[in-house]
Amino acid sequence: MNMDFEKKLPIPLETKKLYPLTAEMQKIIAERQNELKAVFLGKTNKFVLIVGPCSANDSDAVLDYCSRLAKVQEKVKDVLYIIPRVYTNKPRTICDGYMGILHQPEQTEHPDLFNGIIAVRSLHSKVVGTTGLTTADELLYPENYKYVDDLLGYVSVGARSVEDQQHRFTASGIDVPVGMKNPTSGDLSVMMNAIYAAQHPHSFVYRGWAAHSHGNVLAHAVLRGYTDRLGQNYSNYQNDNILAVMDIYTKMNLVNPAVIVDCNHANSGKDPFKQIEIIKTVLQNRKHDEDVKKMLKGFMVESYLEDGSQSIDGKIYGKSITDPCLGWEKTERLIYTLAENI
Repeated sequence: MNMDFEKKLPIPLETKKLYPLTAEMQKIIAERQNELKAVFLGKTNKFVLIVGPCSANDSDAVLDYCSRLAKVQEKVKDVLYIIPRVYTNKPRTICDGYMGILHQPEQTEHPDLFNGIIAVRSLHSKVVGTTGLTTADELLYPENYKYVDDLLGYVSVGARSVEDQQHRFTASGIDVPVGMKNPTSGDLSVMMNAIYAAQHPHSFVYRGWAAHSHGNVLAHAVLRGYTDRLGQNYSNYQNDNILAVMDIYTKMNLVNPAVIVDCNHANSGKDPFKQIEIIKTVLQNRKHDEDVKKMLKGFMVESYLEDGSQSIDGKIYGKSITDPCLGWEKTERLIYTLAENI
């Protein structure tokens, strides 16, 4: 192979010993996971809101944000289940720029991958321990999931990963809800085939082991808009798209039909302020169709302490260094509006 191997990294069990779960954290995680599973199993009418920074690049700012979120969650807990986005991996089209704290822990100039793994586990652990909220992260690298599988409450598979077989197989062995996004082309069949694969058992190679998954019945659809061959963005959060997904669920005999609307990305054209109008529009639309009301389980929103974004070298605390985000004040108002109109 045309590559150098520097050193073998520790196995997940050894890494978990550095940030072990306390008995209290284990209790919080178990209770939160049961509550979220009830949403996707149709046992509760609570709405899910997965909200937070595009990229969790600054642990202090992320903890600050999640602490604020926890206070809001307490006020809306009867109708909303809030999951903070702690996205430690950043998909890059050309693998350049900021790639997440695994590669650039706290934006160090010369990162060490082991420090990156520790930074990922440390951040998720601190959020759970200090706020009582379980976190969401993207399954960008399937082989890394074991480092945080005891911590995460929600997992998403991105638009560029959803067609990959290893992502689908790994999702089939995860025991928390996994959101499968539609690909950038907007082809719903790709997303639905991923859900089908994730909901069924498989045998495959994982981290050098012969693995046998049991299927994840909580794998579901995430509509994030799409882009045509000329780079034009199109939304897909309207009722007809949600009903089209429901129809495919039925035809493929999939269980627990569910849709989450990702309010940013191609749905908003990466304009974070449009997320507010998207939520208001979707809530209004769902009033007119009972099937949509049953299918729609919640939203994803990209939000941080400050509006907008800055360069990777920017020094503004709590401002995204990747995609623009909705600032905290607007986010807080949006959450209360959502809670009042479900």
